[in-house]
Amino acid sequence: MNGANQLKMAIYNLDAMHSEITFKVKHLMISTVTGSFTKFDATLESEANDFSDAKIKFSAEVESISTSNEQRDGHLRSADFFDVEKFPTISFSSTSFLHVEDREYKLIGDLTIKGVTKSVTLAVEYGGAMTDFYGQSKVGFELSAKISRAEFGLIWSAVTEAGGVVVSDEVKLILSVQLVKQS
Repeated sequence: MNGANQLKMAIYNLDAMHSEITFKVKHLMISTVTGSFTKFDATLESEANDFSDAKIKFSAEVESISTSNEQRDGHLRSADFFDVEKFPTISFSSTSFLHVEDREYKLIGDLTIKGVTKSVTLAVEYGGAMTDFYGQSKVGFELSAKISRAEFGLIWSAVTEAGGVVVSDEVKLILSVQLVKQS
């Protein structure tokens, strides 16, 4: 292959200080509880300037789950939900990253929670690229999806005396990530 035709693989690592992973779930079907993972990592590798060939990997430490309520967080870490002792991480590996239009993409990949792997699709908005004060090239993305927690073995449920569901099955995922290009 002619060296002039070779594309250079760009590798981006997560800028955790400027990123967040949150989720939202209905409680009693009347209000929403928001949580996050505070320890996570992500990488993106791409040769294409528009990221259309991007390979993306993500992981989160389940122990770092936070809903601003220690009792609830402990329950989420227990075998009733994530079972952090047996399944300490959540992971994602992309299978495709499709450019839809303008700054819109569709990210498809394998999400593994509690030892169960399912294909999921995330809507992605490319925020753009910028060079920071330190000369680092950065890119930003906003991602969102809805998943069924039961499909991943998160089946704990309870019903109130009035017949209401305590925790909904649908979970909204919202990720705001900034990545730093590696030299």
